[in-house]
Amino acid sequence: MENTIPRRIYDFLKEYPPFNLLGKELLMNVSENIVVQYLKPGEYLFRQGDQPGKFIYIVREGAVQLFREEDGNKLLIEQCDEGDIFGIRPLIVSEPYALSAAASEESLLYAINVEGFRHVLETNPKVAFYLATTFAADAGNQYRTAPKPRLFLDRENIIDSHFALVEVQSLDKSKSPVTCPPSTVISRAAAIMSNKEVGSIIVVDERNHPLGIVTDKDFRKKVVTGLYSLTASVADIMSSPVITIHPAITVADVQIEMIKHRINHLCITEDGTANAPVIGVISEHDLLVVQGNNPAKLIKEIMRCQDGASLGKVREQAELLLQKYIYQEVAISYIATIMTEINDAIINRVLDLCLQAMEMENLERPSARFCWLALGSEGRGEQLLRTDQDNALIFEDVPEEDYEKTKDFYLALAKKATAMLNDCGFDYCPGDMMASNPSWCLSLSEWKDQFSAWILEPTPKAVMHSTIFFDYRPVYGLKTMAEELTEHIFGALTHQTIFLAFLAKDALQNPPPLTFFRNFVVESSGEHKDEFDIKARAMMPLADAARVLVLESRIGKVNNTFRRFEKLAEHDPVHKELYEQAADAYEILMRYRALQGLRNKDSGRYFNPSELSKMERLNLRNSFNPIKDLQSLLTLRFQLAFLR
Repeated sequence: MENTIPRRIYDFLKEYPPFNLLGKELLMNVSENIVVQYLKPGEYLFRQGDQPGKFIYIVREGAVQLFREEDGNKLLIEQCDEGDIFGIRPLIVSEPYALSAAASEESLLYAINVEGFRHVLETNPKVAFYLATTFAADAGNQYRTAPKPRLFLDRENIIDSHFALVEVQSLDKSKSPVTCPPSTVISRAAAIMSNKEVGSIIVVDERNHPLGIVTDKDFRKKVVTGLYSLTASVADIMSSPVITIHPAITVADVQIEMIKHRINHLCITEDGTANAPVIGVISEHDLLVVQGNNPAKLIKEIMRCQDGASLGKVREQAELLLQKYIYQEVAISYIATIMTEINDAIINRVLDLCLQAMEMENLERPSARFCWLALGSEGRGEQLLRTDQDNALIFEDVPEEDYEKTKDFYLALAKKATAMLNDCGFDYCPGDMMASNPSWCLSLSEWKDQFSAWILEPTPKAVMHSTIFFDYRPVYGLKTMAEELTEHIFGALTHQTIFLAFLAKDALQNPPPLTFFRNFVVESSGEHKDEFDIKARAMMPLADAARVLVLESRIGKVNNTFRRFEKLAEHDPVHKELYEQAADAYEILMRYRALQGLRNKDSGRYFNPSELSKMERLNLRNSFNPIKDLQSLLTLRFQLAFLR
């Protein structure tokens, strides 16, 4: 007859991580060796400073509080309830307990002997990974004590096989590159390409270093059209410099480079630079062989679209790509780069189409050039899912008599563009933070004056606007105007440091997203009552802190929040570990918001914490850790206790 107690323990454990990662036979063996312990309210299991014992613990019933004792005071760090695992220290390190553990109510615990459990870790790396992640919280919020959390540790097959991930695969580079010297006549180069059945030829010097590249496209545009004769040299029609890449490449590397430079061929050299011999060529066709729905293909489709509806359909395809990346846990930095390039391509196509339409309407385009700025999440390169628009427009300074007609033209362009972006699925901004608003369609001088006004007189409204507009990123047009605006802002900050203090104070408006008992802070009323606002409660406190800190450090041209933290870690090594943990945290929050949005077909901003698994709650809660410390850093650095 089956022993009913181990069976009951097994039935309980199989519902909770990391035990749900174990096979039935192994978990049954673990269950048979568990010791059941009872604690009275207030009874200690171990104390801070005690040598590690022989067991790790799982709460079966009741609740156990983990707290740090300092100067006779108790600081609650964690409250563990049903299914939570704690006291992992003896399994990880041979050091005294960093926290004390005591029952807050009558509690029943399952205790697992450490020695008998070590072989489980050796044969089950996912269990070891989970426990290492848990140990970060169990150790009392020590930085960088565990690998980056993963959302899908408990799932073997996330999605169908047709979603098989190829981005991390290496490409076949065995094909010998086809090359020729710069003196080769065009007809000879064309014959070589035809014989070799390739779409490109690399022009090289005597050391076999790449000088340029000639493709089928060059023949069509420059030779067939009569611009150059067949007897001209390839040096006349080659594209130069060549974009080169290192031999140790993946599909992801290739995709990013092709999308970034809007090209279809990459040259592989021995060290990845143009100052080394050519060893291979990769074309867009090579990508298509290993991958059907790839970002470069989507970019091409975007360039062929003629209206907002068709652009919206391509963006829907991009979200299928996003889903694959999210579920396969591709690095967020890569996902953000790809989705930003796709969004930028859509914006560029929208503006091209709108300018063409205005030309067809015989609207005279002013001589003053312009720059389209992305703001908010798109300005930070973090808009994985479609959300509402945030954008602005800068146009070159013009004589006073030309100002009105110049502004009228660009306002008309902005209205057309924001309408088409809305057709693409990027909703109008409810706060009208768009280039179609006359307040946000200004000349370069007006923008400089506007930022100076916000900096010199940091009213609440000015600070609010700054949190949106300081994340601007040039997407279309004369991008040097954005660089000039950045230099102006840094100069203005030199003469008005109090502005950063007000910006830092605003960054404290959202407190850490956990209650005293480590529960998620949820909305208390309204449409999203009892739901967690991951944007306002968790992401914006990190984004706001990163923004003010990079402004203080005068770090320009870095808008993305996790990349800002990475730069801050280089700039301020004293707080390196905090910034690195903040970067990791922001990545997991971006990933989880995208996941929720894909699940619920919305922006992913709100979700019900009760629907999360134990593993998801742990991963998210760990990502909240740096918020409080960053806010403490801001309070001290900008002396916010004295700011009224």
